[in-house]
Amino acid sequence: MSRFSWARFVAVAVKEFIQMRRDRLTFAMMVGIPLIQLGLFGFAINSDPKHLPTAVIDADQSEFSRTFLAALKNSGYFDLVRPVRSEHEADTLLNEGEVQFVVTIPAQFSRDLLRGERPAILVEADATDPSATGNAIAALNEVARSAFAHDLKGSAQGAAGGASAIDLIIHRRYNPEGITQYNIVPGLMGVILTMTMIMMTGLAMTRERERGTMEHLLAMPVHQLEVMLGKIVPYILVGYIQVTLILAVSTFVFHVPIQGSLLLLLACVLLFVAANLAVGIMFSTIARNQMQAMQMTFFFFLPSLLLSGFMFPFRGMPVWAQRLGEILPLTHFLRIVRGIMLKGNGAPEILPQLWPLVLFMVVVIGLGLKRFKRTLD
Repeated sequence: MSRFSWARFVAVAVKEFIQMRRDRLTFAMMVGIPLIQLGLFGFAINSDPKHLPTAVIDADQSEFSRTFLAALKNSGYFDLVRPVRSEHEADTLLNEGEVQFVVTIPAQFSRDLLRGERPAILVEADATDPSATGNAIAALNEVARSAFAHDLKGSAQGAAGGASAIDLIIHRRYNPEGITQYNIVPGLMGVILTMTMIMMTGLAMTRERERGTMEHLLAMPVHQLEVMLGKIVPYILVGYIQVTLILAVSTFVFHVPIQGSLLLLLACVLLFVAANLAVGIMFSTIARNQMQAMQMTFFFFLPSLLLSGFMFPFRGMPVWAQRLGEILPLTHFLRIVRGIMLKGNGAPEILPQLWPLVLFMVVVIGLGLKRFKRTLD
């Protein structure tokens, strides 16, 4: 064995840099993934969401009810987005996820307040994600204590005795005990399907091209769409096997309830799996080897994990991050699966989350077909 040679060392290092420069996709991943992590964790991730959309049923319409609502808004946690006329409308908004809270102020609230009778205010929260509402609910007690500190005079102020002048009733809907597994376990269904479906499909197509078996397939009289669908369908079965295992574990181990229709959930799973498999097919038309296919899978999976509302409250992110998250299929699937399992949502409630999945799938399949045809040529 000859001694260490600086000339040979430099030659090998230069060769490696040249190879890195030629593999532009890998180099882009090396630069892009740290930038994405810095951007997402530094700017987009927030575990203390504020300005949560709140609907109001104000049956009193008095100066004191307006004072309480102003105190809610000034706390920074509540955005009073719309007045509501009925409890049914409020239930619909909570079920569809349009609002995070519903505040109900009863009639004759001001009269009872002036008499020192501690009138009750009902605050209903969508508690499917306990971390999204925890700090806001904690702030409610301070709001109730300080809202009327400067408005109550004389006997009313004395009756309050320095404590809260109202009785605040907090109703945590859909997850009253704040059990984290109720939020995390259904979400894991979407996370696992996203990772495995994209990776398996991308690797399978790229592996065939590396081994030369793709040429035998292309020699057959088949259409590009037939090849794509033929590649997707077997993995749909694999996806349903995964879903069955996840549902069994969530039911018998974590005791997560399934309030809605299981058939509706499985139908939505089909759409979500197809969308992710289409992404995997598209990645396979871009990647030149299996390593690049895995890199692109991770490049897509990381923003999906962080911007979908799985790990951090969706409404805690800035507007630009929420808009990016709305593009990702995992964001909409999380709302669907949590809505069906925890809220008992039906087709009308989840419809606003279905059409973005369909649009995403159609666009990605179109891009994949275009790239696949170019690959064939």
